[in-house]
Amino acid sequence: MMMIGRRILQKRIWSSGLRWLSPPPEISAKNFTFIGCFSHSAVSFRVYSNRGVDLNNLNRVKNRCWFSSEALADNVPVSGGVVDVPLAQTGEGIAECELLKWFVQEGDQIEEFQQLCEVQSDKATIEITSRYKGKVVQILYTPGDIVKVGETLLRMVVDESQVPTLVGDNLENMKPDASEMQKNYVGGVHSTPAVRHLANQYGIDINGVCGTGKDGRVLKEDVLKYAFQKGIIKDPPATLRADTANQWSGGEYSSSHVSSSVIHQHDDTTVPLRGFQRAMVRSMSMAAKVPHFHYVEEINCDALIELKSSFQNNNTDPNVKHTFLPLLIKSLSMALSNYPSMNSCFNEESLVLVHKGSHNIGIAMASPSGLVVPNIKNVQSLSILGITKELSRLQQLATDNKLSPGHISSGTITLSNIGSIGGKFGAPIINLPEVSIIAIGRIQKVPRFGEDNNVYPASIMTVNIGADHRVLDGATVAKFCNQWKEYIEKPELLLLHLR
Repeated sequence: MMMIGRRILQKRIWSSGLRWLSPPPEISAKNFTFIGCFSHSAVSFRVYSNRGVDLNNLNRVKNRCWFSSEALADNVPVSGGVVDVPLAQTGEGIAECELLKWFVQEGDQIEEFQQLCEVQSDKATIEITSRYKGKVVQILYTPGDIVKVGETLLRMVVDESQVPTLVGDNLENMKPDASEMQKNYVGGVHSTPAVRHLANQYGIDINGVCGTGKDGRVLKEDVLKYAFQKGIIKDPPATLRADTANQWSGGEYSSSHVSSSVIHQHDDTTVPLRGFQRAMVRSMSMAAKVPHFHYVEEINCDALIELKSSFQNNNTDPNVKHTFLPLLIKSLSMALSNYPSMNSCFNEESLVLVHKGSHNIGIAMASPSGLVVPNIKNVQSLSILGITKELSRLQQLATDNKLSPGHISSGTITLSNIGSIGGKFGAPIINLPEVSIIAIGRIQKVPRFGEDNNVYPASIMTVNIGADHRVLDGATVAKFCNQWKEYIEKPELLLLHLR
């Protein structure tokens, strides 16, 4: 790094009076302060100065020496340092996130702790805030891109007082890693990491692709068009078909014998799985390897319907809407107290079954980002009204895509209310490391025989309990279900155990 820096200094910067890439050999490095880091795709440079930095000159050096693969924003302040703002670790085991949206744009003045962007991992949606006060000079990703933890999201110009200092003793640590240099090398072509990744997938040298974006930026469509022209892919991209159609309509290829199959060709749509959908792929793939068994039962909900109607008729809070689900959740918790193995987690490596003290009951919900399962914590300590309010809060967070890792983690059993959408019953798959899951169908009126052999209408709900057969047996699940069924059909028994 020192040799590269000195060679560029001697050939391009020494006589121009610009700032040094590294302290010149005859001047002590300890008098210089690290003020920023610029990276070309092949080589990373750290910029030092013993006084204010002229970023206009720095930008001119960039154009000559490839400091950056993209231009800085206009009207950048003439002093201060440029810092990288990376994607920080958002949770345990999270390696990458999808960028959902930006709250800022290049040229914006940013305050400390101001929201920068929103990202989504496979566990939650997180808002990234700024550690610095300064100005955004470069945004490196666009919404929809996958960003790995530690990669730079954007660059900011900040006061020198906010940038750490580096003394000469640490200059040798500035040598770039050879593997990383090779990984990031794109020959100075303007493109986003997602476009470069697409080019790598097709084995395309992005330097040979003609960019049609602003300032010659290579776009996704450019890579796909190049791949089609080279025969790498068989189907032309939609933009190329549109251009061809325009040429035909303009008369260049006009013909009354144009095949209708070409003009009216229907495109396939590739939908990448992101966020919660990726999590579902992994979790369901693992759960499918677990031996399941299912126990199906019908429950009479006449008394439950009457109790729910009584709650709603006596409701004085317009913000509270009473439904069947909180009653089912509370009665489920009461039954779990007598069958703790149903409320447990299995550690396959150590062959240990942990009976959970808290009843953290997960509720499967459909959200704009896919299936999510937040859980209501400590149901055994909540009233039915408390469960109603917490359930409403979690449903709103799921709709707004604002669930955090804390809402998703530490579940002990899952309840899937497929009946709210439709269907009599389902065959659910457990949510590891939990050992049981319950799917409830819709309540429907069906004919039933009474004790007097007369037919009468009954409100019947079908439940299907999926269990991990490695640690749960049929007798345990059946006894648990009978207990839960009794609490639902005779909700007055709940009063005997309420605290």
